[in-house]
Amino acid sequence: MKIFVTGIGTGVGKTIVSAILCEAFGADYWKPVQAGNLNATDTMRVKRLVTSQKCFFHPESYRLRVAASPHQAAIVEGKKIQLKNIKLPETSNHLIIEGAGGVMVPLNQNTLTVDFISRFDFPVVLVSRHYLGSINHTLLTVEALKSRGLNILGIVFNGTEEKHTERIILRASGLKMIGRVRKERVVNRKVIAVYAGKFRKAISDILP
Repeated sequence: MKIFVTGIGTGVGKTIVSAILCEAFGADYWKPVQAGNLNATDTMRVKRLVTSQKCFFHPESYRLRVAASPHQAAIVEGKKIQLKNIKLPETSNHLIIEGAGGVMVPLNQNTLTVDFISRFDFPVVLVSRHYLGSINHTLLTVEALKSRGLNILGIVFNGTEEKHTERIILRASGLKMIGRVRKERVVNRKVIAVYAGKFRKAISDILP
């Protein structure tokens, strides 16, 4: 099982959801491109939150210091992100892959994140967070994925419940809700383990 975790934008909770899925399935974790704060990467954060001994944390294919779109961070550093250099980790374990930003984020001048997802035909878990405009951003993301024939396993809502917003998103997208990550005062290993127990069955029930 390989699952690509993407979101409707930056800072919507992809890393937390990735940690939950790694814990739930004892899965490996991989973030192909890290842009920004190499002293506190998403890989480091997930590693701190996951207790399962089955998990292995694969190194990023590209590590960029600049906190910007991957293509722009690479330009600033005199580099170019090439898909041929982003090699799928060799593992017999489940693998959770976390993208950078949303699906239309460019990796280079010609390639978007959604093109990378399509290359491997990864099933997708979509993370949505409520804010003014999030319905539009969520449904546009769904359309971008569906138009390329990609399998969206379902949506995780991050934050305080917004029943009317969620009802519209689920009805318009036709997708299932995997679960919700509530606004937690502290996010630690114990919290991740609790969510992992909840998400495990929901994901297992919708896997092909």
